[in-house]
Amino acid sequence: MASADVATLEALKEKVLVCGEKVKTLKEAGDKDAIGAAVKTLLEAKKEYADKNNGIGVDGKPYEPPMTKAEKKAKERAAKAAAAGPAKQEKDPDSKGAAKKAAKKAAKAAAKQAHKAGEGKPKDTPKEGAEKPKQKSSSLPITDKSRAMANQIVFNPNVPLSERPVVALTMAVMNQTILDYDLFSNHRARHTSLGLPGTGVVVGDLAMARYIAAKSASPSTPEHDAMVNTWVDYAQSLQQLPDEQTERAVKMTVDFNLANRTYLVGESLTMADVAVFSALGFPSQANDLQNLLKKSFSDSNTAQRWLKLVADHPAVREATQLALGSSQEAAFGDVVEPLASGMNLLEGAVVGRVVTRFPPEPSGYLHIGHAKAVLLNDYYARRYRGRLIIRFDDTNPSKEKDEYQTSIIEDLAKLGVKGDLVTFTSDYFDTIKQYAIQLIKEGKAFMDDTPQEQMKEERMARKESKHRNKQTVAEALEYFKLMCSGSEEGSVWCLRAKIDMSSVNGTMRDPVLYRQNTAAAHHRTGTKYKAYPTYDLACPLIDSIEGVTHALRTTEYNDRDEQYAWLQSALKLSRRVRIHAFSRVNFNYTVMSKRKLTWFVDQGLVEGWDDARFPTVRGVVRRGIDIQALRDFMYGQGASRNIVQMDWSKFWAENKKYIDKVAKRYMAIASESSERTAVTITNAPSIESHSYLTTAYHPKDPALGQRTIRIANKVWLEAVDAKDMVVGEEFVLVRWGVMRVTAVNDAGLEAEFIPNGDFKAAKKKLSWLAAVPENTPCILTEFDNLIRKEKLEEDDVLTDCLTEVTKAESTVEGDAMLKTLAQNDIIQLERRGYYRVDQPYRSPEKPLVLFMVPDGKAKAMGGLAGKLAHR
Repeated sequence: MASADVATLEALKEKVLVCGEKVKTLKEAGDKDAIGAAVKTLLEAKKEYADKNNGIGVDGKPYEPPMTKAEKKAKERAAKAAAAGPAKQEKDPDSKGAAKKAAKKAAKAAAKQAHKAGEGKPKDTPKEGAEKPKQKSSSLPITDKSRAMANQIVFNPNVPLSERPVVALTMAVMNQTILDYDLFSNHRARHTSLGLPGTGVVVGDLAMARYIAAKSASPSTPEHDAMVNTWVDYAQSLQQLPDEQTERAVKMTVDFNLANRTYLVGESLTMADVAVFSALGFPSQANDLQNLLKKSFSDSNTAQRWLKLVADHPAVREATQLALGSSQEAAFGDVVEPLASGMNLLEGAVVGRVVTRFPPEPSGYLHIGHAKAVLLNDYYARRYRGRLIIRFDDTNPSKEKDEYQTSIIEDLAKLGVKGDLVTFTSDYFDTIKQYAIQLIKEGKAFMDDTPQEQMKEERMARKESKHRNKQTVAEALEYFKLMCSGSEEGSVWCLRAKIDMSSVNGTMRDPVLYRQNTAAAHHRTGTKYKAYPTYDLACPLIDSIEGVTHALRTTEYNDRDEQYAWLQSALKLSRRVRIHAFSRVNFNYTVMSKRKLTWFVDQGLVEGWDDARFPTVRGVVRRGIDIQALRDFMYGQGASRNIVQMDWSKFWAENKKYIDKVAKRYMAIASESSERTAVTITNAPSIESHSYLTTAYHPKDPALGQRTIRIANKVWLEAVDAKDMVVGEEFVLVRWGVMRVTAVNDAGLEAEFIPNGDFKAAKKKLSWLAAVPENTPCILTEFDNLIRKEKLEEDDVLTDCLTEVTKAESTVEGDAMLKTLAQNDIIQLERRGYYRVDQPYRSPEKPLVLFMVPDGKAKAMGGLAGKLAHR
């Protein structure tokens, strides 16, 4: 029986709760027919949960299939017969006494085993009518061998929040050490536990909290610690008391001690407050807190104030969310929108305190992969009512330009993203330099003049640099100064972190943190600096300085996450940043490399960085992407950490759902005489009469308004539609009516309008256009993929993979109303497809230019194929 992941089990548990509530509702309503089906669904959900939880049910007990009343009675009779059958008692008169002795012996063994596990001696059974004591997991400060790995916090997700390591997690959050621990959900764990660096573990929430607090570097005094421990002992003594007695005791104690104070010990929240708060069931969530206040604290303003203060503390809230896990959102009473489909909760995120960042390097134009990163960062910042920082990572003057910086700001606007703060890494160059010097002085970094290729080989071979352990701090500082001077002598030196050259993780093998660069002036700071920090040093440092809480990084940075954490620890930064990984997005038949895209531009194979064939943000927007469709598509990929090759057709099919709702309908017919056929309608109004009919812009949405269509006794049809028509055949001119062919000749067709014709009987529904001079000349533009290979490999020669023809144009005549369109409008030419207005109509010499928007289908709409493959 396999064990499922935590997210799956939490989802199944939620399903069981929902089904249970539905059964209750149906029973109250008395709907007998629906109750049976609902109960069946509930039982199936419970069984599914148990099957995926190693046989343990939602209630934490071994799962047993439900039985009918008859089956229960039969089981009870069988059990009685087996335990005390008459025949057995007759043969063995002492069997009753033997059974009692065996039961007593088993009880003693169980009690002994429980005591060893830290549960303490079992209490006597309470008298009838008395309130039963609370059943809480042990908080004894014991250590024992366990499956918990070093720095791993283990807890059972099936137990109530108060029995999870909430105090320990709160202390870790308060002490800024939470990222030193790995949270591990174990459905079979009997206790919360923390693995020690050695071989033992600490068992119980309060014991774990004491250990975490003791490791804190925060200044304290023996008197302060003694007072905190006194309160923790008091909280632990409350754990075996009935709820009502505990609540009464806490109210009296808080009223007495906090009449003129805010916290139990000192001037800020301590473990004393959190431990006593936990003794009340850790009521950090809104409903739990309100119920407790109403039940037991309604007459105590002091206790109410203290409870609300603790519950609203950011560390308590973050610990609550961490204890609940990433599949369940804590209910603090904040109104937040439901998670978008495909998105996960941010680990430990608290409404109002989330800060994300998007750190583009101004060395190129944003592409569709960057769009995913910025949209996810923006989503989380907005959902949690936090802040989004746009930080330009301008640490490499050789590649950066003002042009790229400006384009990035423009592209973010196209995506509907506006940062709450725009910053530059270059604003922190002096600060970063001081931190680099700090690393040198503390022996955590050294200067190296090993040639680049040799350094690469040594890192691969895990060979330490000759300077690593022989260079003095004074020498390193002197070389660092020489490097920063910009002199030729200093150009051979670089600063390297002193981490672990034997690490299996290559990024931990003494990475370069600082190097000289005098090849080009910095686009913002000019020639002020001659050496610059690498992204590996600047990113974790500035993330902490700017207060980033969650750094979203693609999975390609997974190996660098360890390095990121090491640097934040080595730099002794007060704020540690949590990393949230997501997969990068790749598309088939698409080039994403800046270097390769630059080659296309330089070779003149595209019009520029905004070419509709490019995967740049401005390129795909010009092609006709709906921004909300792009957002939802990226959100749908957000939770996945697997790098996959996406098919553009899937995206365009989703995009169609959005643009179809707003795309006004028009008609257009080929301009070339060989591609169209004239039809004379003998009983239609003449051209000179200027007759019109009115129709809706969108057949499914009258709110988009109506348009007028010119009708006349001469109209144009697509030649492919008129081909093979015969006399007597009936066809429909869409938006007008049914026509019957009366003659076929070299000049085209003759037909008559049938006022009450049968639309359903006519097989052909055709687009058309009155042959009038006010029609709008249009150029329809189609595109194909720049490369014909699904995925480029490292050794592929780009020129061998190019698609021969990637752009084609056709001329058509369209409705006169097409002249009213503005740039970026999305329309549908009936039976042709969707188009984006790239250039509005100006004159016959400057016609309307429309770019075809793919719809995700392999064949063109209405069978009117274009000049290129339909993508």
